Amino acid sequence: MKYIRVSLLGCFSLSIFLLTSCLTRKNALPPNRTVTAKGTILTDATTSRKDVRTGNRLLEGYAEVLGVAPSQLKTAALYRYIDEWMGTPHRSGGVSRHGLDCSAFVGLVMRDVYGKSVPRVSRDMANQIKRKYERQLQEGDLVFFSFGRREVDHVGIYLHNNKFVHVSTSKGVIISDLHDSWYYKYFERAGSVK
Repeated sequence: MKYIRVSLLGCFSLSIFLLTSCLTRKNALPPNRTVTAKGTILTDATTSRKDVRTGNRLLEGYAEVLGVAPSQLKTAALYRYIDEWMGTPHRSGGVSRHGLDCSAFVGLVMRDVYGKSVPRVSRDMANQIKRKYERQLQEGDLVFFSFGRREVDHVGIYLHNNKFVHVSTSKGVIISDLHDSWYYKYFERAGSVK
């Protein structure tokens, strides 16, 4: 009987730990696992067309989702990288194609696309950026959220037209909109990596 109590306590502790990384109240629900075709750009942004496929037109597909001309996408390597990770599920503490969290994804993009190093935790990233107003944001800047806590607990990468890519706890790597009421309510700050 002691073993069962310890196991239940251990499971409870583990579940609390898993809910503390990149947590959003909206996304704290059980995952909505839908099967999407490879090469489909996942988005929950209300102003983006859904089910856009990239195929041989990667930049055109992302431009369509972001509502900009393909020529406005300055860093092609960023969109190739996002496309490779699109739909990868959330896993607290994860850093692989089997699952990763928001700060791991941002760290990988910053390292592999921009050659920059950032702290592992979103709260620490937020303390080391050159802050910008929302209207000043450019492709590759970081956006931070605080979902009902005192400290920053989620991070994404700004793309264009108020859209950002991040790791949702229920949908994995996805593109969302800063101006959608859910995200705008919890938007904390933004800026560029120094």
